[in-house]
Amino acid sequence: MNETPNSNRTHIAIFGRRNAGKSSIINAIANQDVAIVSDTAGTTTDPVKKAMEINTLGACTIVDTAGFDDEGELGLLRIKRTKKAMESSDIALLVFDASFEDNDYLLELKWKNELVSLEIPTIAILNKIDLNSNYKNVEQNIRDIFDLETVSISASSRLNIDKLIETIKLTIPKAEEISITGHIVNEDDIVMLVMPQDIQAPKGRLILPQVQTIRDILDNKAVIMASTFDKFENALKALSKPPKVIITDSQVFKEVEKLKPKESLLTSFSVLFARYKGNEEIYKRGADFIDKLTKNSKLLIAESCTHVPLEGDIGRVKIPNLLKKKFGFDFSIDYAAGNDFPDDLSKYDLVIHCGGCMGTRKHILNRIRICEEQNIPITNYGMTIAKINNVKYI
Repeated sequence: MNETPNSNRTHIAIFGRRNAGKSSIINAIANQDVAIVSDTAGTTTDPVKKAMEINTLGACTIVDTAGFDDEGELGLLRIKRTKKAMESSDIALLVFDASFEDNDYLLELKWKNELVSLEIPTIAILNKIDLNSNYKNVEQNIRDIFDLETVSISASSRLNIDKLIETIKLTIPKAEEISITGHIVNEDDIVMLVMPQDIQAPKGRLILPQVQTIRDILDNKAVIMASTFDKFENALKALSKPPKVIITDSQVFKEVEKLKPKESLLTSFSVLFARYKGNEEIYKRGADFIDKLTKNSKLLIAESCTHVPLEGDIGRVKIPNLLKKKFGFDFSIDYAAGNDFPDDLSKYDLVIHCGGCMGTRKHILNRIRICEEQNIPITNYGMTIAKINNVKYI
């Protein structure tokens, strides 16, 4: 993998009415035509993500969204998807049209308040100032009503785009520096990785959590040894001393625990990502709730990405089978993938989430927040497997 993973990029989402110039602003920021522009209102129908490198901003993902004043049955569905785009946004750009004669900003206020509730830093952009010689009055009005940093631009003529980029740079929240392994790995430690290369890992590459963990261990200046599970014992014998830490794929958690040296600490990629992308303590409480499940319990198994389920899929096959083996019956389980995380969780007794490698930390934390607000326990795949198998991990 030669590029920054999308989940590690700064996500900049742009919101506004139809034909306010959102796509034109994206093209102006990127200095290239990356979004379709048309005078026809509603050209952008679904959130469109574009990964790019922007001078002074670095690796970003720009999210273009449908207008939040869309109409009709399809329009309501588009607005719903636009709202979902908020969940993974690190910063929001709220666009106003300087040629808009009506000063009714009720829609913009509604969306600004939702962004504030999600603690997403927001910049107001007054676009098309070339069409209104009195745009300064509109700008001041927006500042007074919204109490937001406001930048006036013309995307079509690239007026003040450099100022906008600099404002974005200054507004982007400083990333919380979280090491995947730094809490358990020190310089010169030997770290053993157990990585089954099954159907989940396409030929010729490693899956993202493995890649990111390897890079993090190298950044911590530790020594890595890796093997598949069938070569795990041979790999241990090749070492002059037991590894300080063993990190395994959760699917072979129990088997690795049986074979590991007593001195070695044990964890899994998914458990590490509980801390890296989510909230480890909340996930632990959710895993403990597994013991309280009954035959009447209803579960939601959620993934942060969308993929075609494969044979032996961990979320749709292996975890349900482990639960059935532990309790002796099938649970009622719903599945959610990608952005299809339900707003109302009241019918569920437990949410079991994937490791979140393809989602931003903001995205996963927002899902945890939804569960916490509705008093629904949530845990992740790795902690679920460890709990069911009674595996002790660090």
